[in-house]
Amino acid sequence: MLPGPHRRLKDSAGSLLLSTLRQPCILLSLLFFFSFLLYFQVMHHDHPQSVLTPLDNFQHLHSHPVVNEEYMKTVRITSSENAIVTSMYNDAFAVPIVTLGHSLNRVNSKARRIVFYLPDRVSERALCIATASGFEPYAVERIGAPVDGVHGHFADQFTKLSIWKFHELGVKAVVYLDADILVRRNFDELFALPFNFAAVPDIYVGDPGFTIGFNAGVLFVRTSATVFKDLVSQINTAQYRHFEAEQAFLNVFYGPDAVRLPYIYGGNQAIKKRNPQLWEGLQPELRLIHYSLVKPFWRGVYNETGLEDMHENVLRKAEEWGGLWRDEILEWGEAWKETEEIYGLALSRCAWKHGH
Repeated sequence: MLPGPHRRLKDSAGSLLLSTLRQPCILLSLLFFFSFLLYFQVMHHDHPQSVLTPLDNFQHLHSHPVVNEEYMKTVRITSSENAIVTSMYNDAFAVPIVTLGHSLNRVNSKARRIVFYLPDRVSERALCIATASGFEPYAVERIGAPVDGVHGHFADQFTKLSIWKFHELGVKAVVYLDADILVRRNFDELFALPFNFAAVPDIYVGDPGFTIGFNAGVLFVRTSATVFKDLVSQINTAQYRHFEAEQAFLNVFYGPDAVRLPYIYGGNQAIKKRNPQLWEGLQPELRLIHYSLVKPFWRGVYNETGLEDMHENVLRKAEEWGGLWRDEILEWGEAWKETEEIYGLALSRCAWKHGH
């Protein structure tokens, strides 16, 4: 039987391939090509987190302001309906909160200041210290965490969801700040946002680096009884990493809906470690510093530092991580020194409450 045209074509192709493979230069070229393809697949598909983002490649290409001041002149912000809120889960938060309050006073924010606290965890003396610079105290009930997997340090953090029901206090908009924050510049423009929820993207020192997930240390929230009910009802049923507590939960709840705020509203210490050039580029407009990695006011996690030992503790903390955040830690120390000087009388009246 004579071979057909398809058989002849197949035999011809096979002969050509065999002839090609016998030539060393062509064979090496093919091996190199397929090795490159394999490398590309591994680097860009199996390990997407190793790919650098534009923020890792930050370049200072302009000096245009983040906020449009001309537009802000046309916006009316009702101060009584807005509040800057922080949280107090135990006595160790007293000093950072009173210092946070002082930093808000320095930038002349017009919003109300409210600190919500757990009455069975916070002493009268600590609450007295925390409110000496102007925060209004507001007792709330603890919102329980899922029964398993939540890191012990974050066990009370779901109580942060209480800010959604601050409409009961006549508040329509909240900027929530963790207590480990120092304010540099006024950010009242956030109260003009038309959105229901906004936060600053999170940053990790290592992989994944700059992410679209947000950090729960700075939040903009429009209060709502309906949203509060939805949030609390799904703490135990939504799928998220319990270890990261309310931050992971809110990222799931608001994932596609959250407005991502510029990094000037986050000031996370991790930025300076991840990309010092970006940290430097943010300085002219940076609204606040978030002491997420080295906390100048604690000896350890929730390990309260005595008022008389605070300055020594600041100097010690300034040298951690090789002194990477020395300037920022000392800046907090100066703010605490001012707090002592300005509110010294009020702080001294707190001392007797528990015999301190």
